Amino acid sequence: MESLRTSDFDYILPLELIAQRPSPVRDESRLMILDRKTGDIKHRTFRDLTDFLSPNDILVLNDTWVIPARIYGKKATGGKIEILLLRRIMDDAWEALVHGKVGVGTKLIFGDGKLEGEIIEKTEAGSRVINFKYKGNFWNLLSELGETPLPPYIKEKNQESGRYQTIYAKKKGASAAPTAGLHFTEKLLKRINDKGVKTTFVTLHTGLATFRPVKEEFIKDHHMHKEYFEVSEEAAKLINEAKEKGGKVIAVGTTTVRVLETANDGKKVTPDRGDTELFIYPGYQFKIVDGIVTNFHFPQSTLLMLISAFTDRQNIFKAYEEAVKEKYRFYSFGDAMLIL
Repeated sequence: MESLRTSDFDYILPLELIAQRPSPVRDESRLMILDRKTGDIKHRTFRDLTDFLSPNDILVLNDTWVIPARIYGKKATGGKIEILLLRRIMDDAWEALVHGKVGVGTKLIFGDGKLEGEIIEKTEAGSRVINFKYKGNFWNLLSELGETPLPPYIKEKNQESGRYQTIYAKKKGASAAPTAGLHFTEKLLKRINDKGVKTTFVTLHTGLATFRPVKEEFIKDHHMHKEYFEVSEEAAKLINEAKEKGGKVIAVGTTTVRVLETANDGKKVTPDRGDTELFIYPGYQFKIVDGIVTNFHFPQSTLLMLISAFTDRQNIFKAYEEAVKEKYRFYSFGDAMLIL
């Protein structure tokens, strides 16, 4: 697998299949079922997910909350600036992508001085570390001055930003949504629980690692950006109990997969928090995850590489060809796939 190239994960997607808006009702999106061993495919609706879960299984979801991470302002010396917050490093220091020429020491102004910042570091990945100064509550200021950072291929930003959040989002810190979770409704989660399937939550604040393109020729040379995660004692206990009873651990989204495959001792999930840089691609041996709920991903992305590691890579490309043929909707607001 060491010779796998980034180009090995390319495919052709008609632009009209890139979803510009979510389905009118969250769980009315389409659901492709892919058998990871045989490659067999079924076509259903997302609310049919319960048909493929069994009592003793556990569904693990990412409860991160997408913050208004895109902020427009100006440099103290003049000139417009745009930043995208990626992750909180400590206190009032954040890592961010900055659009505009800025060096260490550059002072930034947002909202007529309600929020000020100074560039204190340039990272190896090309991002910047900004130390903020303000009066009052940072989150309140961010809600006032920032906007939800919808992906650039979604044009109807003002109309759709309200749906770029899961119904169970709780912990603030993500700069992108864990999009596999966007399909769930309260009614669907209740039906899942009523069947005897447990649900629990972990956290990964989705950031640059999730949407950063792979630029290296060989995928083994790609380095994942740090993303903060948390696994509580309660979540670890529930997941391990499900495993012991013979249930499947179904991860909702690639972010959840990376959390579970990071926080474990090789056999059991362990309570943990910190940063993960785990890059999963074909050849990786999964320790915890038995099934994945996921959307349809970008060509040559780390997300596509991850799901290709979970089943045979040819199975994934066969499924994607089928999805294009059947006009599934792709990317953040698109349809979903269950890999079991």
